[in-house]
Amino acid sequence: MNSITIAEAADIVGGELAGPVMDTPDHLISGVNSLADAGGSELSFLANKRYKGQLETTGAAAVFLTANQSAPETMGVIRVDDPYLAFARLQRHFYPLPSGTGQQHVSAVIDESATLAENVDVGPNAVIGAHTTIGTGTIIGPGCVVGENVQIGERCILNANSVVAYDCILGDEVILQPGATIGADGFGYAWDGGKFLKIPQAGRVILEDDVEVGANASVDRGAIGDTVLERGVKLDNLVQIAHNVRVGAYSVMASQVGISGSTTIGKGCQFGGQSGAAGHLVIGDGCKLAGKSGVLGDLEAGGVYAGSPAMPHRMWLKVSALMMKLPEIIKAQQK
Repeated sequence: MNSITIAEAADIVGGELAGPVMDTPDHLISGVNSLADAGGSELSFLANKRYKGQLETTGAAAVFLTANQSAPETMGVIRVDDPYLAFARLQRHFYPLPSGTGQQHVSAVIDESATLAENVDVGPNAVIGAHTTIGTGTIIGPGCVVGENVQIGERCILNANSVVAYDCILGDEVILQPGATIGADGFGYAWDGGKFLKIPQAGRVILEDDVEVGANASVDRGAIGDTVLERGVKLDNLVQIAHNVRVGAYSVMASQVGISGSTTIGKGCQFGGQSGAAGHLVIGDGCKLAGKSGVLGDLEAGGVYAGSPAMPHRMWLKVSALMMKLPEIIKAQQK
């Protein structure tokens, strides 16, 4: 990891030097760290006001702050519009995502009909099926299984033991964390009077560009038609996306979210941990769900929801406050 000057760091994030660092623009920076742990060769950032008190004691060479955030006179500052975004950009500079270089382990099993572009890495014990195509710079990690007729774009990263089942499509710069499963059968059965009859799941999964799927998360193939995660969708670990769901661009879901079949989720939605939605619903663009929310009906675009069943957040606050008073109310009525 190469060091850069503090002036170069400011240029990378589109910031301006302020305070004592204006006199030392050539001071070398080797990384970014928390306010509590940063040393003299590191930068830090204030993205949560609860840590504001650490500005007085941090050892960072400079801190990313907005124009409205105050700082001790002796502290170096880089003024930015968004400290957390500045941290992310500089962190990506110091730790760029890896790209394939064409290494293929001797234990990998690659069908002779598969087409791998130049600079595709294939790790130990990985399996690549027939008629699959993989774009340049992609990394197929140890123990990964890529089925038949799969299309994988450029600069994707499939971490260890992830699975992409037959016929699925991954765009460019898709990341699968360890154990992610793309294209398992959806949960589809019909009762014939004596047993559950399995319904063949004939659709695919399509992950558009810049999608990331967390560790041990699962995105099921469609029963009829496709399950689609649009551009820039991010799924945390242990998320379950059922068959024929469509998730709009740049939506994010925290750990243990579950989405039932054939639900359509709009663009830019945010789902808190352990929230979920029933099947065949429409959730509008920009909706935000608090953790553990349970969606049982369609949601209008742009709303903030909480509770189970999910309701507008302000209503949920009132309901929660009332629930805390229920014992007193019941006791009063019993007198």
